[in-house]
Amino acid sequence: MTTVEEETRDEGAWFGPGVAGIGTASFFADVGHEIPTALLPSLLTGTLGASASTLGLTEGVSDGLAGVARLGGGALADDPNRRRTVAVGGYTTTAVLAAATGGATAAWQVGLLRAGAWTARGLRVPARNALLADIVPPSAYGRAYGFERAMDNLGAVVGPLLAIVLVGAVGTRWAIAVSVVPGLLAALAIIYAIRHTAKPRQQEREPIRIKVKPVLQGRLGWLMAGISAFELGNCAATLLILRATDLLSPGRSTDSATRLAIGLYVAYNVAATLTSVPAGHHGDRRGATRTLTFGVALFALAYTLFAIGGTTVLALAPAFIAAGVGIGIVETAQHAAVAALAPETLRGSSVGLLAAVQSGGNLAASAIAGILYSAVSPSWAFGFLAAAMVVSLGILLATAGRR
Repeated sequence: MTTVEEETRDEGAWFGPGVAGIGTASFFADVGHEIPTALLPSLLTGTLGASASTLGLTEGVSDGLAGVARLGGGALADDPNRRRTVAVGGYTTTAVLAAATGGATAAWQVGLLRAGAWTARGLRVPARNALLADIVPPSAYGRAYGFERAMDNLGAVVGPLLAIVLVGAVGTRWAIAVSVVPGLLAALAIIYAIRHTAKPRQQEREPIRIKVKPVLQGRLGWLMAGISAFELGNCAATLLILRATDLLSPGRSTDSATRLAIGLYVAYNVAATLTSVPAGHHGDRRGATRTLTFGVALFALAYTLFAIGGTTVLALAPAFIAAGVGIGIVETAQHAAVAALAPETLRGSSVGLLAAVQSGGNLAASAIAGILYSAVSPSWAFGFLAAAMVVSLGILLATAGRR
């Protein structure tokens, strides 16, 4: 007896219940984790009386654990049966622990719950991405990952807006607690996707091992090198908001400049959301690695514009939109390119290594750029980021030409 997903796959279609379920899971999961993320500063510093350094430590430790967990999650996801269990458990655990921070009575409790939630979130990412590659044929990887990224970016838009509404209605603590609802809806959506995916053939389970060297062979190794260079220049979006706020502050109040900067950031997320699926279509036709190079080039342009600066919204908008379109292209193309080049037996390890590189590179880029921003100048910070993009572009162009 065939499943609905098998029928759509036989017809050559890429969008079926499995893809829809994973995309819906990404949307609800992002809504669910953006609510406590947006309200974490208020909970720690306002409600619990903790310092800004405590907030920074909490976020730093959580992000670091998430990066390590992604590498371990990749090893778990090499097994087609195990990746299903990890995906469901990861979504459920993240939802419960993230929402539980609303009931914390001390900063250390918030730290433990946040670290646990982000570790579970890191473990589930490779499993989800490997599942998506199981569902669609290689010729449709770009569109499938583009849809998943678009839904994730849409959740990043809806989550903070919902947080604002919930805080006004029920307060900070209850708003965080309510975030368990979209989080659990994400877990149900991933279960739905799994139920509409053909069961993998039974095979002997291998010991869980983190496989890095086998992944870094041939074109996949070159691709990972290019992605690593990109991620070393892919700073947190908060640095873009800070740059815009600083540039818009002269002649305006701090609150006014902040609102304008956040408005530009919303445009960035909208651009990323609208770009993801078309980028996937382009990658399926022309090759994901070539599509990736275009996204990296847009980032180089955006960071150059941020380095030059501008004192009006119209002057800064092209930089934010270029970065938003760039991230929509890059996130889609990275996943599709790795899935296309990875051997099936190393699919989990490959997407796990990608996720770890993304996490570690983003942390390093933000740290280096932040130091340059404060110690030298914002122009130097964004100049460094643009230079990393140029290096990445060179490696990726060489990779696209290799056979």
